[in-house]
Amino acid sequence: MPRSAPRRPVVGIIGNMTLLNESYPVHAGGTMNSEAVAEAAGCLPVIIPTDPRYVTVEELLCMCDGFLLTGGRPNVHPSEYGEDETPAHGTFDRCRDAITLPLIRACVERGQPFLGICRGFQEVNVAMGGTLYPEIRDLPGRMNHRMPPDGTIEEKFALRHPVRFTPGGVFHRLMGADEVMTNTLHGQGINRPGSRVVIDGQAPDGTPEAIYIEGAPGFTLSVQWHPEWNAAADPVSRPLFQAFGAAVRAYAAGDAGLRRSA
Repeated sequence: MPRSAPRRPVVGIIGNMTLLNESYPVHAGGTMNSEAVAEAAGCLPVIIPTDPRYVTVEELLCMCDGFLLTGGRPNVHPSEYGEDETPAHGTFDRCRDAITLPLIRACVERGQPFLGICRGFQEVNVAMGGTLYPEIRDLPGRMNHRMPPDGTIEEKFALRHPVRFTPGGVFHRLMGADEVMTNTLHGQGINRPGSRVVIDGQAPDGTPEAIYIEGAPGFTLSVQWHPEWNAAADPVSRPLFQAFGAAVRAYAAGDAGLRRSA
């Protein structure tokens, strides 16, 4: 029999609940997320149905070697950070909240890698006890970080503002630059950082754009922009996904016994 190919480490891509053809419920993940995981990180992408009726955090920790915390239109429910719901907070996905927030805390404790993107970035902050602003553009001195309402997908994901990193910090060393250009497609943002959340990059208006968890044994880098767009070719996205993929492979190689015992 032919020898089987080596197994790629598995990255669980956090899915979003949506409606196909405006009527059929599905758990979905953007193609660009799978492409970034497969081509830039070198891992096997698997979309996760984020609903506690179907999966448990413990099962996901055992099945996956790392996680991509994706963006999504629904926001983290404000009750998760001690605030009341208002129209400014937008729409919600309480089932995703129920999976991702404890999953993040478990990954931080275990050293299991994750990469947070947009809503995922905000989930990391909330999971660690932080809070969010419901609408960045309503704050004095802040720019509009939301996705342009019109235009092609290329125009919507176009680079729109710089992000400056802490000199000598984690992102500075990873990128080999103290400032990079990014896209921006978000309405909410960090208000109070959670416990151990280090803000390592900011937009020109002071909006946090890059974070990691201080003292965590694994990869915890998260960004407010969308690096999954054109990830394999983009000079900012590529090193981020390559570093994530390396961390996932290291975890898969070194901590298989830990995953089985979860």
